[in-house]
Amino acid sequence: MISQFYILSPRGDVIIRKDYLGDVPRTSSEVFFRNSKFWKEGDGEAPPVFNVDGVTYLHIKEGGVQLVATTRANLSPSFVLEFLRRICTIVKDYCGFLSEDAIRKNVVLVYELLDEVVDYGFPQSTATETLKQFVVNEPTVVAPAYYQAKPLFSLNKGPTGVFKSVLETTRTDGKRRDEIFVDVVERITCTFNASGYIASAQVDGAVQIKSYLAGNPPIKIKLNDDLLIGKRDAPYGLDARSSEGHTVVLDDCNFHEVANLDSFDVDRTISLVPPDGEFALMNYRTTHGFKPPFRLHVSVDADPNSEYKAVVTLKLWCEVPADKSASGLEVEVPTPRYVQRVHCDLSDAHASGGKGGPAGGGVAQQAWDYNEKGHLLRWKFKKCPGGSEYTLRARLTLEKPYGASLRSEIGPVNLRFTIPMHSASRIALKYLQILKKADKNYNPYRWVRYVTSSNSYTFRT
Repeated sequence: MISQFYILSPRGDVIIRKDYLGDVPRTSSEVFFRNSKFWKEGDGEAPPVFNVDGVTYLHIKEGGVQLVATTRANLSPSFVLEFLRRICTIVKDYCGFLSEDAIRKNVVLVYELLDEVVDYGFPQSTATETLKQFVVNEPTVVAPAYYQAKPLFSLNKGPTGVFKSVLETTRTDGKRRDEIFVDVVERITCTFNASGYIASAQVDGAVQIKSYLAGNPPIKIKLNDDLLIGKRDAPYGLDARSSEGHTVVLDDCNFHEVANLDSFDVDRTISLVPPDGEFALMNYRTTHGFKPPFRLHVSVDADPNSEYKAVVTLKLWCEVPADKSASGLEVEVPTPRYVQRVHCDLSDAHASGGKGGPAGGGVAQQAWDYNEKGHLLRWKFKKCPGGSEYTLRARLTLEKPYGASLRSEIGPVNLRFTIPMHSASRIALKYLQILKKADKNYNPYRWVRYVTSSNSYTFRT
């Protein structure tokens, strides 16, 4: 059971605090913030679970705030961390957005939600639809300050519907806007060997829905006709050998309890009545034949002018379609501790750019920086268009003469990226139909978005 729950601001201020058992000191929030802020092990961030003086701290960070649970019991860490994620989802469902400002303006509502979600340290129901029957406070919806200047589909936070409360569907003042949002979210885990070939690859995806349709009418979603699901279709004799003619092959998937799959095996359609709040209609995993969005080649050579210098060359290819582009791409290159200084030159197929400056004739903005304390070289792109090629040439100043072992001591190279409107598994929504027979002219807004991002994208050197 959970002893305490609290939400901290980026400065360490306690915004929300609930003490359920009284067996952990009230100063635990200060102990947690001090340890997470100045974590000494490995010069990195504090792990999601750590123990100090017999108290276990479990925490996640979202929307700029930290959600923390403490306990002295031997609880499953994954259970508590998932519970904290569910609290984030509930707050976003009611307040429209999770941030320090949103929580401060909805303190009474958040406390009321916590009273229903946790009893004496034991988590209860976290379903938004169930909570609506007991929660009476009205939320103050707060959109992020930058949202007004953003386009309809923000690359970081998603469609506009993310900033609406689920109680919008009950409004009677004529300002209600019926709409539904469907996101196909995929995360890639990929490891390449030193020769540049794939050692392991996997895509974890989810079809997430958030509905603001008055009256909760039933909807129908159709997926690819040539979709093959390994475990589900195995009884029908569709094994891995018969998947060659299929565009999308999934190893496994599971569906939300509201999904009606009566016709799924026939025409790949799913019928459902969407519950309130955000939920995952379908979670899936695939290791079959998807094309990695990036390739990278790393070379390490001695500098002919000095034995205390080396040259590292990174060549990056963006292999997504030309009409797509990666946002917020970062290439992280760990270097040995005996590297004193690093200076880089940036170039691409069109033009050259210096540190922090634009490159590619405005096609992409590149920058680099080197963290001397962490010995980490970062190569950053504001935008990386599909079909493009870029090169970084780094000159390393060493404390000792260059040796052949330097290549094995550099890396592994990690990539972080987000690719909007791109599906790595090629799964697609063919149509989204709202089945409301009472009014044939009923035509609410439908928003569908695809997002592919990196979970772990590593190149061995």
